[in-house]
Amino acid sequence: MPLNSYFLQGSASEQRLVQDLINEQLKIYGQDVVYLPRKMVNRDTILNEVSASQFDDSYRIEAYLANYEGFTGGGDILSKFGVQSTDGVTLIISKERYDDMISPFLESDSRILVTSRPQEGDLIYLPLDNTMFEIKYVEAKKPFYQLNKLYVYQLSCEIMDAALDENVDTGIEAVDESVTDFIFTTRLTMVGTGATTATGTIQRAEETGIIGGSAVGVIDLINDGTAYTTAPLIGITTAPSGGINATAVAIMTSRTGQTGQSIDRIELTNPGFGYTVPPIITIRSQNTFGTGAAATAILADGALSAVTITAQGSGYFKDPIVTFSSPSLGAAAAAGIGTGNSVISITVTESGVGYTTAPTVTIGVGTGTSTPSSVATATAIVGTGGTISGFTITNAGAGYTVTPTVTIDNSDSIKDFTGLARATGNAQFNTDGEIISIRYTNAGMGYTVGSDPVTVTISAPVTGINTDNYLYKELVRGVSTGTTAYVSNWDADTRVLQVTNTSSNFALGEMVVGIGTTQNGSDAAYKIQSISDQDEYDVYADNIEFETEADNILDFTERNPFGEF
Repeated sequence: MPLNSYFLQGSASEQRLVQDLINEQLKIYGQDVVYLPRKMVNRDTILNEVSASQFDDSYRIEAYLANYEGFTGGGDILSKFGVQSTDGVTLIISKERYDDMISPFLESDSRILVTSRPQEGDLIYLPLDNTMFEIKYVEAKKPFYQLNKLYVYQLSCEIMDAALDENVDTGIEAVDESVTDFIFTTRLTMVGTGATTATGTIQRAEETGIIGGSAVGVIDLINDGTAYTTAPLIGITTAPSGGINATAVAIMTSRTGQTGQSIDRIELTNPGFGYTVPPIITIRSQNTFGTGAAATAILADGALSAVTITAQGSGYFKDPIVTFSSPSLGAAAAAGIGTGNSVISITVTESGVGYTTAPTVTIGVGTGTSTPSSVATATAIVGTGGTISGFTITNAGAGYTVTPTVTIDNSDSIKDFTGLARATGNAQFNTDGEIISIRYTNAGMGYTVGSDPVTVTISAPVTGINTDNYLYKELVRGVSTGTTAYVSNWDADTRVLQVTNTSSNFALGEMVVGIGTTQNGSDAAYKIQSISDQDEYDVYADNIEFETEADNILDFTERNPFGEF
Protein backbone atom coordinates (compact mmCIF):
# COMPACT_ATOMS: atom_id res chain seq x y z
CA MET A 1 0.00 0.00 0.00
CA PRO A 2 1.55 3.40 -0.95
CA LEU A 3 2.30 6.09 1.63
CA ASN A 4 -0.36 8.58 2.53
CA SER A 5 0.12 11.47 0.14
CA TYR A 6 -1.23 13.95 2.71
CA PHE A 7 1.67 13.35 5.11
CA LEU A 8 4.97 14.29 3.51
CA GLN A 9 8.34 12.96 4.74
CA GLY A 10 9.86 16.31 3.94
CA SER A 11 8.86 18.82 1.33
CA ALA A 12 11.34 20.66 -0.85
CA SER A 13 10.77 23.85 1.11
CA GLU A 14 11.39 22.07 4.41
CA GLN A 15 14.57 20.49 3.06
CA ARG A 16 15.65 23.91 1.79
CA LEU A 17 15.03 25.42 5.23
CA VAL A 18 17.13 22.76 6.99
CA GLN A 19 19.96 23.18 4.49
CA ASP A 20 19.91 26.95 4.92
CA LEU A 21 19.99 26.62 8.69
CA ILE A 22 22.95 24.22 8.50
CA ASN A 23 24.80 26.55 6.13
CA GLU A 24 24.18 29.46 8.49
CA GLN A 25 25.40 27.50 11.53
CA LEU A 26 28.59 26.49 9.69
CA LYS A 27 29.26 30.11 8.79
CA ILE A 28 28.73 31.21 12.39
CA TYR A 29 30.49 28.45 14.33
CA GLY A 30 32.80 26.99 11.69
CA GLN A 31 36.36 27.56 10.57
CA ASP A 32 37.58 28.68 7.18
CA VAL A 33 39.56 25.82 5.65
CA VAL A 34 41.24 25.32 2.28
CA TYR A 35 40.19 22.26 0.30
CA LEU A 36 42.80 20.71 -2.05
CA PRO A 37 41.51 18.00 -4.44
CA ARG A 38 43.96 15.24 -5.30
CA LYS A 39 44.95 14.95 -8.95
CA MET A 40 46.57 11.77 -10.18
CA VAL A 41 49.82 12.42 -12.05
CA ASN A 42 50.92 8.81 -12.34
CA ARG A 43 49.19 5.54 -11.52
CA ASP A 44 50.63 2.05 -11.03
CA THR A 45 48.41 -0.14 -13.20
CA ILE A 46 49.74 -3.35 -11.65
CA LEU A 47 49.14 -2.49 -7.99
CA ASN A 48 46.30 -0.12 -8.94
CA GLU A 49 47.57 2.68 -6.74
CA VAL A 50 48.51 6.32 -7.27
CA SER A 51 52.31 6.67 -7.40
CA ALA A 52 52.37 10.45 -7.89
CA SER A 53 49.82 13.10 -6.97
CA GLN A 54 49.48 16.82 -7.48
CA PHE A 55 47.61 19.47 -5.49
CA ASP A 56 47.62 22.71 -7.43
CA ASP A 57 44.01 23.87 -6.92
CA SER A 58 42.55 25.27 -3.72
CA TYR A 59 39.03 26.16 -2.62
CA ARG A 60 38.08 28.05 0.52
CA ILE A 61 35.09 26.62 2.36
CA GLU A 62 33.68 26.79 5.88
CA ALA A 63 33.82 23.68 8.09
CA TYR A 64 32.74 22.86 11.61
CA LEU A 65 35.49 21.42 13.83
CA ALA A 66 33.78 18.61 15.77
CA ASN A 67 36.73 18.05 18.11
CA TYR A 68 35.98 20.27 21.10
CA GLU A 69 38.43 18.56 23.50
CA GLY A 70 41.43 18.34 21.20
CA PHE A 71 42.78 16.17 18.42
CA THR A 72 41.84 12.51 18.19
CA GLY A 73 44.23 9.75 17.20
CA GLY A 74 47.29 8.42 18.99
CA GLY A 75 49.10 11.74 19.27
CA ASP A 76 52.86 11.89 18.75
CA ILE A 77 54.49 8.46 18.86
CA LEU A 78 58.09 7.29 18.62
CA SER A 79 58.30 4.65 15.90
CA LYS A 80 61.10 3.00 13.97
CA PHE A 81 60.68 5.78 11.43
CA GLY A 82 61.17 8.51 14.04
CA VAL A 83 58.63 10.72 15.79
CA GLN A 84 55.31 10.56 13.97
CA SER A 85 52.15 12.56 14.59
CA THR A 86 48.84 10.69 14.33
CA ASP A 87 46.60 13.60 15.34
CA GLY A 88 43.18 13.51 13.75
CA VAL A 89 40.18 15.81 13.37
CA THR A 90 36.58 15.50 12.27
CA LEU A 91 35.35 18.27 10.00
CA ILE A 92 31.77 18.82 8.85
CA ILE A 93 31.07 20.70 5.62
CA SER A 94 27.87 21.55 3.80
CA LYS A 95 26.91 19.20 0.98
CA GLU A 96 25.21 22.03 -0.88
CA ARG A 97 28.22 24.32 -0.53
CA TYR A 98 30.51 21.59 -1.87
CA ASP A 99 28.15 20.88 -4.79
CA ASP A 100 27.95 24.57 -5.69
CA MET A 101 31.46 25.90 -4.92
CA ILE A 102 33.85 23.02 -5.59
CA SER A 103 32.35 20.13 -7.56
CA PRO A 104 31.57 22.08 -10.79
CA PHE A 105 35.22 23.14 -11.14
CA LEU A 106 36.48 19.55 -10.91
CA GLU A 107 34.27 17.86 -13.49
CA SER A 108 36.41 18.79 -16.48
CA ASP A 109 39.66 17.46 -14.96
CA SER A 110 40.24 13.83 -15.94
CA ARG A 111 42.95 13.45 -13.27
CA ILE A 112 40.32 13.60 -10.49
CA LEU A 113 38.54 10.29 -9.99
CA VAL A 114 35.52 11.49 -8.03
CA THR A 115 34.12 14.99 -8.51
CA SER A 116 30.63 14.68 -7.03
CA ARG A 117 31.77 14.46 -3.39
CA PRO A 118 34.91 14.85 -1.25
CA GLN A 119 37.34 12.06 -1.97
CA GLU A 120 39.51 10.09 0.42
CA GLY A 121 43.06 11.28 -0.15
CA ASP A 122 42.12 14.92 -0.72
CA LEU A 123 43.76 17.45 1.57
CA ILE A 124 42.34 20.08 3.90
CA TYR A 125 44.45 22.92 5.27
CA LEU A 126 43.35 24.10 8.73
CA PRO A 127 44.67 27.66 9.29
CA LEU A 128 43.71 27.47 12.97
CA ASP A 129 46.55 24.99 13.57
CA ASN A 130 48.60 25.71 10.42
CA THR A 131 48.38 22.00 9.61
CA MET A 132 47.61 20.01 6.50
CA PHE A 133 45.20 17.10 7.01
CA GLU A 134 44.41 14.21 4.68
CA ILE A 135 40.85 12.90 4.36
CA LYS A 136 40.80 9.25 5.46
CA TYR A 137 37.05 8.62 5.33
CA VAL A 138 34.01 10.50 4.08
CA GLU A 139 30.72 9.87 5.91
CA ALA A 140 27.89 11.20 3.73
CA LYS A 141 24.90 9.79 5.61
CA LYS A 142 25.12 11.28 9.06
CA PRO A 143 22.61 12.61 10.12
CA PHE A 144 20.72 9.85 8.34
CA TYR A 145 18.19 11.23 5.82
CA GLN A 146 16.51 13.92 7.84
CA LEU A 147 13.36 14.86 5.91
CA ASN A 148 14.54 12.36 3.26
CA LYS A 149 17.68 14.29 2.39
CA LEU A 150 21.42 14.42 3.23
CA TYR A 151 22.87 17.81 4.11
CA VAL A 152 26.49 17.47 5.23
CA TYR A 153 29.69 15.51 4.71
CA GLN A 154 31.51 14.37 7.83
CA LEU A 155 35.25 14.11 7.05
CA SER A 156 37.55 12.02 9.24
CA CYS A 157 41.06 13.38 8.75
CA GLU A 158 44.61 12.73 9.94
CA ILE A 159 47.73 14.84 9.68
CA MET A 160 49.17 14.46 6.21
CA ASP A 161 52.14 12.12 5.97
CA ALA A 162 53.99 14.18 3.39
CA ALA A 163 55.85 12.32 0.68
CA LEU A 164 57.79 13.61 -2.28
CA ASP A 165 55.42 11.95 -4.72
CA GLU A 166 52.82 14.49 -3.60
CA ASN A 167 53.38 17.91 -5.13
CA VAL A 168 51.56 20.65 -3.22
CA ASP A 169 51.81 23.88 -5.19
CA THR A 170 48.70 26.01 -4.77
CA GLY A 171 50.44 29.36 -4.94
CA ILE A 172 49.23 30.19 -1.43
CA GLU A 173 52.42 30.54 0.62
CA ALA A 174 50.95 29.49 3.99
CA VAL A 175 49.33 26.40 2.47
CA ASP A 176 52.40 25.24 0.56
CA GLU A 177 54.77 25.85 3.47
CA SER A 178 52.54 23.91 5.86
CA VAL A 179 53.57 20.79 3.94
CA THR A 180 57.23 21.63 3.37
CA ASP A 181 57.80 22.68 6.97
CA PHE A 182 56.60 19.38 8.40
CA ILE A 183 58.72 17.16 6.16
CA PHE A 184 61.96 16.11 7.88
CA THR A 185 64.73 17.71 5.88
CA THR A 186 68.49 17.81 5.88
CA ARG A 187 69.70 21.40 5.69
CA LEU A 188 72.75 21.93 3.46
CA THR A 189 74.45 25.32 3.38
CA MET A 190 76.24 25.58 0.07
CA VAL A 191 79.35 27.53 -0.93
CA GLY A 192 78.73 30.25 -3.47
CA THR A 193 80.81 31.25 -6.47
CA GLY A 194 82.00 34.50 -4.89
CA ALA A 195 84.30 33.08 -2.22
CA THR A 196 87.62 34.89 -1.71
CA THR A 197 90.99 33.78 -0.36
CA ALA A 198 92.23 34.97 3.03
CA THR A 199 95.71 36.45 3.46
CA GLY A 200 97.97 37.20 6.38
CA THR A 201 101.33 38.67 7.29
CA ILE A 202 103.88 37.36 9.76
CA GLN A 203 107.14 38.41 11.37
CA ARG A 204 109.92 36.65 13.20
CA ALA A 205 109.84 36.73 16.98
CA GLU A 206 113.25 38.42 16.85
CA GLU A 207 111.72 41.31 14.90
CA THR A 208 109.44 42.34 17.79
CA GLY A 209 112.10 44.75 19.03
CA ILE A 210 112.89 42.74 22.17
CA ILE A 211 116.53 41.85 22.67
CA GLY A 212 117.39 38.37 23.99
CA GLY A 213 115.32 35.40 25.01
CA SER A 214 113.32 32.84 23.03
CA ALA A 215 109.75 32.08 22.05
CA VAL A 216 107.63 29.05 22.90
CA GLY A 217 108.05 26.81 19.89
CA VAL A 218 105.93 23.80 20.90
CA ILE A 219 103.74 22.77 23.83
CA ASP A 220 104.30 19.06 24.42
CA LEU A 221 101.24 17.27 25.82
CA ILE A 222 102.38 14.84 28.56
CA ASN A 223 98.94 13.64 29.72
CA ASP A 224 95.70 14.26 27.83
CA GLY A 225 93.47 14.07 30.93
CA THR A 226 89.89 12.80 31.06
CA ALA A 227 86.26 13.67 31.87
CA TYR A 228 86.40 17.25 30.55
CA THR A 229 83.05 18.66 29.42
CA THR A 230 84.52 21.88 28.04
CA ALA A 231 87.99 22.81 26.85
CA PRO A 232 90.17 23.66 29.89
CA LEU A 233 92.04 26.94 30.20
CA ILE A 234 95.76 26.88 29.31
CA GLY A 235 97.92 29.07 31.51
CA ILE A 236 101.52 30.03 30.61
CA THR A 237 103.74 31.87 33.06
CA THR A 238 104.49 35.44 32.07
CA ALA A 239 107.59 36.36 30.10
CA PRO A 240 110.40 38.35 31.75
CA SER A 241 110.02 42.10 31.99
CA GLY A 242 109.67 43.63 28.53
CA GLY A 243 108.86 40.30 26.89
CA ILE A 244 105.71 39.08 25.16
CA ASN A 245 103.49 36.57 26.97
CA ALA A 246 102.70 33.35 25.12
CA THR A 247 99.05 32.20 24.88
CA ALA A 248 97.52 28.89 23.86
CA VAL A 249 94.23 26.95 23.64
CA ALA A 250 93.34 23.29 24.11
CA ILE A 251 91.81 21.29 21.24
CA MET A 252 89.57 18.52 22.58
CA THR A 253 88.70 15.02 21.38
CA SER A 254 86.66 12.01 22.51
CA ARG A 255 88.43 8.69 23.02
CA THR A 256 86.94 5.22 23.22
CA GLY A 257 86.59 3.98 26.79
CA GLN A 258 86.94 7.42 28.37
CA THR A 259 84.31 9.49 30.10
CA GLY A 260 83.81 12.94 28.63
CA GLN A 261 86.59 14.47 26.56
CA SER A 262 90.36 14.64 26.70
CA ILE A 263 92.90 17.02 25.17
CA ASP A 264 94.01 16.14 21.66
CA ARG A 265 96.66 18.89 21.34
CA ILE A 266 97.52 22.39 22.52
CA GLU A 267 97.90 25.11 19.90
CA LEU A 268 99.72 28.43 20.33
CA THR A 269 97.76 31.56 19.56
CA ASN A 270 100.90 33.61 20.27
CA PRO A 271 104.37 32.05 20.76
CA GLY A 272 105.47 35.06 22.80
CA PHE A 273 109.14 36.12 23.13
CA GLY A 274 111.80 36.96 25.67
CA TYR A 275 111.70 33.70 27.69
CA THR A 276 115.05 32.68 29.15
CA VAL A 277 113.73 29.47 30.73
CA PRO A 278 110.77 27.32 29.61
CA PRO A 279 107.55 28.69 31.12
CA ILE A 280 105.31 26.53 33.29
CA ILE A 281 102.11 25.28 31.64
CA THR A 282 99.01 24.98 33.83
CA ILE A 283 95.79 23.33 32.67
CA ARG A 284 92.69 24.35 34.62
CA SER A 285 89.16 23.02 34.15
CA GLN A 286 86.51 25.67 33.58
CA ASN A 287 84.09 23.75 35.82
CA THR A 288 84.27 20.86 38.28
CA PHE A 289 84.67 18.27 35.52
CA GLY A 290 87.94 17.03 34.06
CA THR A 291 91.36 16.35 35.50
CA GLY A 292 94.78 14.84 34.87
CA ALA A 293 96.03 16.84 31.87
CA ALA A 294 99.65 18.03 31.91
CA ALA A 295 101.98 19.66 29.39
CA THR A 296 105.39 21.26 29.09
CA ALA A 297 106.74 24.09 26.95
CA ILE A 298 109.74 23.82 24.62
CA LEU A 299 111.57 27.03 23.72
CA ALA A 300 112.73 27.75 20.18
CA ASP A 301 115.25 30.21 18.77
CA GLY A 302 114.16 31.95 15.64
CA ALA A 303 110.44 31.14 16.06
CA LEU A 304 107.64 33.06 14.37
CA SER A 305 105.43 35.66 15.99
CA ALA A 306 101.63 35.88 15.82
CA VAL A 307 100.01 36.03 12.38
CA THR A 308 98.08 39.16 11.40
CA ILE A 309 95.08 38.46 9.18
CA THR A 310 95.12 41.10 6.44
CA ALA A 311 92.06 39.72 4.57
CA GLN A 312 89.54 37.37 6.18
CA GLY A 313 88.36 35.93 2.89
CA SER A 314 84.95 34.29 2.51
CA GLY A 315 83.39 30.91 1.74
CA TYR A 316 85.56 28.75 4.02
CA PHE A 317 83.53 25.67 5.00
CA LYS A 318 86.22 23.54 6.63
CA ASP A 319 89.75 23.99 7.97
CA PRO A 320 91.86 25.45 5.16
CA ILE A 321 95.45 24.40 4.65
CA VAL A 322 98.00 26.80 6.16
CA THR A 323 101.64 26.63 5.05
CA PHE A 324 104.65 28.66 6.14
CA SER A 325 107.78 29.31 4.14
CA SER A 326 111.02 27.51 4.91
CA PRO A 327 113.18 28.90 7.74
CA SER A 328 116.33 28.67 5.61
CA LEU A 329 117.73 31.16 3.13
CA GLY A 330 117.15 30.20 -0.50
CA ALA A 331 119.80 30.61 -3.16
CA ALA A 332 119.48 33.15 -5.96
CA ALA A 333 121.50 33.96 -9.08
CA ALA A 334 121.67 36.29 -12.07
CA ALA A 335 122.63 35.48 -15.68
CA GLY A 336 124.68 37.46 -18.17
CA ILE A 337 124.60 37.24 -21.99
CA GLY A 338 127.46 37.92 -24.42
CA THR A 339 127.79 39.31 -27.90
CA GLY A 340 126.75 35.98 -29.38
CA ASN A 341 123.31 36.28 -27.76
CA SER A 342 124.06 33.33 -25.49
CA VAL A 343 124.41 32.95 -21.70
CA ILE A 344 128.08 33.39 -20.80
CA SER A 345 127.85 33.65 -17.00
CA ILE A 346 125.65 32.89 -13.96
CA THR A 347 126.56 34.79 -10.80
CA VAL A 348 125.55 33.72 -7.27
CA THR A 349 123.65 36.56 -5.58
CA GLU A 350 122.44 34.51 -2.57
CA SER A 351 124.31 31.34 -1.58
CA GLY A 352 121.42 29.89 0.46
CA VAL A 353 121.90 27.21 3.13
CA GLY A 354 121.11 23.57 3.84
CA TYR A 355 121.43 22.12 0.33
CA THR A 356 122.31 18.42 0.43
CA THR A 357 121.98 17.86 -3.32
CA ALA A 358 122.32 20.17 -6.27
CA PRO A 359 119.03 22.02 -6.87
CA THR A 360 117.41 22.26 -10.27
CA VAL A 361 118.38 25.44 -12.13
CA THR A 362 115.91 26.89 -14.63
CA ILE A 363 116.98 29.60 -17.08
CA GLY A 364 114.10 31.58 -18.53
CA VAL A 365 113.53 32.64 -22.10
CA GLY A 366 113.59 36.35 -21.33
CA THR A 367 110.97 38.94 -22.20
CA GLY A 368 112.26 40.07 -25.60
CA THR A 369 110.34 40.33 -28.82
CA SER A 370 111.50 36.89 -29.96
CA THR A 371 111.98 33.52 -28.28
CA PRO A 372 115.62 32.28 -28.16
CA SER A 373 116.38 29.60 -30.71
CA SER A 374 117.99 27.48 -27.99
CA VAL A 375 117.23 27.71 -24.25
CA ALA A 376 120.28 27.71 -21.98
CA THR A 377 120.76 25.12 -19.22
CA ALA A 378 123.04 24.92 -16.18
CA THR A 379 123.72 22.90 -13.02
CA ALA A 380 124.40 24.20 -9.52
CA ILE A 381 127.53 23.42 -7.47
CA VAL A 382 126.94 22.72 -3.74
CA GLY A 383 129.77 24.05 -1.58
CA THR A 384 130.64 23.76 2.11
CA GLY A 385 127.86 24.26 4.63
CA GLY A 386 125.22 23.38 2.08
CA THR A 387 125.58 26.65 0.16
CA ILE A 388 125.53 27.21 -3.59
CA SER A 389 129.08 28.15 -4.61
CA GLY A 390 128.70 28.40 -8.40
CA PHE A 391 127.18 27.06 -11.60
CA THR A 392 128.26 25.05 -14.61
CA ILE A 393 126.70 26.14 -17.89
CA THR A 394 125.83 22.97 -19.81
CA ASN A 395 124.22 24.79 -22.75
CA ALA A 396 124.86 28.47 -23.43
CA GLY A 397 121.75 28.71 -25.60
CA ALA A 398 121.33 31.10 -28.53
CA GLY A 399 119.10 33.91 -29.67
CA TYR A 400 118.73 35.78 -26.36
CA THR A 401 117.89 39.46 -26.89
CA VAL A 402 117.43 40.29 -23.18
CA THR A 403 118.95 38.88 -19.98
CA PRO A 404 117.00 35.76 -18.87
CA THR A 405 115.91 35.01 -15.30
CA VAL A 406 117.49 32.26 -13.21
CA THR A 407 115.29 30.21 -10.83
CA ILE A 408 116.75 27.81 -8.23
CA ASP A 409 114.69 25.05 -6.62
CA ASN A 410 114.35 25.68 -2.88
CA SER A 411 112.10 22.74 -1.93
CA ASP A 412 112.39 20.86 1.36
CA SER A 413 113.28 17.60 -0.40
CA ILE A 414 116.81 18.80 -1.25
CA LYS A 415 117.64 20.45 2.07
CA ASP A 416 118.79 19.40 5.51
CA PHE A 417 116.90 21.28 8.23
CA THR A 418 119.04 20.13 11.15
CA GLY A 419 118.56 22.72 13.87
CA LEU A 420 115.71 24.24 11.89
CA ALA A 421 111.98 23.51 11.82
CA ARG A 422 109.31 24.72 9.45
CA ALA A 423 106.37 26.25 11.33
CA THR A 424 102.99 24.52 11.16
CA GLY A 425 99.56 25.78 12.08
CA ASN A 426 95.81 25.76 11.57
CA ALA A 427 93.32 28.44 10.58
CA GLN A 428 90.04 29.09 12.40
CA PHE A 429 86.96 30.43 10.64
CA ASN A 430 83.69 31.87 11.91
CA THR A 431 80.11 31.01 10.99
CA ASP A 432 80.26 33.50 8.10
CA GLY A 433 83.08 31.49 6.49
CA GLU A 434 85.78 34.08 7.26
CA ILE A 435 89.27 33.34 8.61
CA ILE A 436 89.60 34.93 12.04
CA SER A 437 92.92 33.57 13.37
CA ILE A 438 95.83 31.22 12.80
CA ARG A 439 97.21 29.05 15.61
CA TYR A 440 100.58 27.33 15.73
CA THR A 441 101.09 23.66 16.38
CA ASN A 442 104.80 24.46 15.99
CA ALA A 443 106.13 28.03 15.89
CA GLY A 444 109.22 26.84 14.01
CA MET A 445 112.98 27.31 14.54
CA GLY A 446 115.65 29.09 12.56
CA TYR A 447 113.62 32.00 11.27
CA THR A 448 116.49 34.38 11.96
CA VAL A 449 116.89 37.98 10.88
CA GLY A 450 118.65 38.11 7.53
CA SER A 451 117.01 35.06 6.02
CA ASP A 452 114.35 35.17 3.33
CA PRO A 453 111.11 37.05 4.10
CA VAL A 454 108.65 34.80 5.96
CA THR A 455 105.34 34.16 4.23
CA VAL A 456 102.15 32.42 5.28
CA THR A 457 99.86 30.95 2.63
CA ILE A 458 96.19 30.16 3.25
CA SER A 459 94.58 27.82 0.73
CA ALA A 460 91.73 29.18 -1.36
CA PRO A 461 88.16 28.23 -0.37
CA VAL A 462 86.33 25.75 -2.53
CA THR A 463 83.66 27.60 -4.47
CA GLY A 464 80.47 26.65 -6.26
CA ILE A 465 80.60 25.77 -9.94
CA ASN A 466 77.68 27.73 -11.32
CA THR A 467 74.73 29.86 -10.31
CA ASP A 468 71.91 27.70 -11.65
CA ASN A 469 69.05 27.07 -9.18
CA TYR A 470 67.98 23.69 -7.85
CA LEU A 471 64.39 22.83 -8.74
CA TYR A 472 61.69 21.80 -6.30
CA LYS A 473 61.32 18.02 -6.06
CA GLU A 474 64.25 17.31 -8.39
CA LEU A 475 66.69 14.52 -7.58
CA VAL A 476 70.14 15.74 -6.54
CA ARG A 477 73.30 13.68 -6.02
CA GLY A 478 76.48 14.09 -4.00
CA VAL A 479 79.39 13.51 -6.38
CA SER A 480 81.79 12.09 -3.76
CA THR A 481 79.48 9.89 -1.67
CA GLY A 482 76.85 9.10 -4.29
CA THR A 483 74.12 10.14 -1.82
CA THR A 484 70.84 11.04 -3.50
CA ALA A 485 67.98 13.16 -2.17
CA TYR A 486 65.03 15.22 -3.31
CA VAL A 487 64.93 19.00 -3.13
CA SER A 488 62.43 20.27 -0.59
CA ASN A 489 63.46 23.93 -0.79
CA TRP A 490 66.26 26.03 -2.28
CA ASP A 491 67.01 29.60 -1.19
CA ALA A 492 69.34 31.13 -3.75
CA ASP A 493 70.01 34.22 -1.61
CA THR A 494 71.27 32.35 1.46
CA ARG A 495 72.40 29.28 -0.57
CA VAL A 496 70.55 26.95 1.81
CA LEU A 497 69.40 23.69 0.22
CA GLN A 498 66.83 21.58 2.07
CA VAL A 499 66.59 17.97 0.94
CA THR A 500 64.62 14.96 2.10
CA ASN A 501 64.54 11.20 1.49
CA THR A 502 68.34 11.06 1.56
CA SER A 503 69.77 7.68 0.59
CA SER A 504 72.85 8.06 2.82
CA ASN A 505 74.94 10.84 4.38
CA PHE A 506 76.37 13.81 2.51
CA ALA A 507 79.96 14.86 3.20
CA LEU A 508 81.34 18.33 3.87
CA GLY A 509 82.92 19.83 0.78
CA GLU A 510 81.36 17.47 -1.73
CA MET A 511 79.64 18.73 -4.85
CA VAL A 512 75.86 18.37 -5.01
CA VAL A 513 74.53 18.41 -8.57
CA GLY A 514 71.08 18.45 -10.13
CA ILE A 515 69.93 15.84 -12.64
CA GLY A 516 70.53 18.20 -15.54
CA THR A 517 68.31 20.08 -17.97
CA THR A 518 68.19 17.10 -20.34
CA GLN A 519 66.23 15.24 -17.64
CA ASN A 520 63.94 18.17 -16.80
CA GLY A 521 66.12 19.14 -13.86
CA SER A 522 68.70 21.81 -13.13
CA ASP A 523 72.41 22.06 -13.86
CA ALA A 524 73.06 23.51 -10.40
CA ALA A 525 76.33 22.43 -8.80
CA TYR A 526 77.44 23.74 -5.41
CA LYS A 527 79.72 22.43 -2.70
CA ILE A 528 78.55 21.79 0.85
CA GLN A 529 79.73 24.24 3.50
CA SER A 530 77.78 22.83 6.46
CA ILE A 531 75.21 20.11 7.19
CA SER A 532 72.40 20.15 9.76
CA ASP A 533 69.93 17.35 10.49
CA GLN A 534 68.24 19.35 13.23
CA ASP A 535 64.53 19.98 12.63
CA GLU A 536 64.42 23.72 11.93
CA TYR A 537 60.69 24.08 12.48
CA ASP A 538 59.86 21.89 15.49
CA VAL A 539 60.96 23.82 18.58
CA TYR A 540 60.87 20.59 20.58
CA ALA A 541 63.05 18.60 18.16
CA ASP A 542 66.24 17.33 19.77
CA ASN A 543 67.58 15.10 16.99
CA ILE A 544 71.21 16.07 17.46
CA GLU A 545 71.05 15.93 21.28
CA PHE A 546 69.50 12.46 21.18
CA GLU A 547 72.15 11.20 18.78
CA THR A 548 74.98 12.69 20.81
CA GLU A 549 73.75 11.16 24.06
CA ALA A 550 73.09 7.81 22.38
CA ASP A 551 76.66 7.72 21.09
CA ASN A 552 77.85 8.01 24.69
CA ILE A 553 75.68 5.06 25.73
CA LEU A 554 76.05 2.68 22.78
CA ASP A 555 79.54 1.78 21.66
CA PHE A 556 79.65 0.36 18.14
CA THR A 557 83.44 0.46 17.85
CA GLU A 558 84.06 -3.10 19.07
CA ARG A 559 80.77 -4.90 18.52
CA ASN A 560 77.09 -4.40 17.87
CA PRO A 561 75.46 -3.77 21.29
CA PHE A 562 72.21 -5.28 19.98
CA GLY A 563 73.88 -8.57 19.08
CA GLU A 564 75.09 -10.10 15.85
CA PHE A 565 72.92 -11.90 13.31
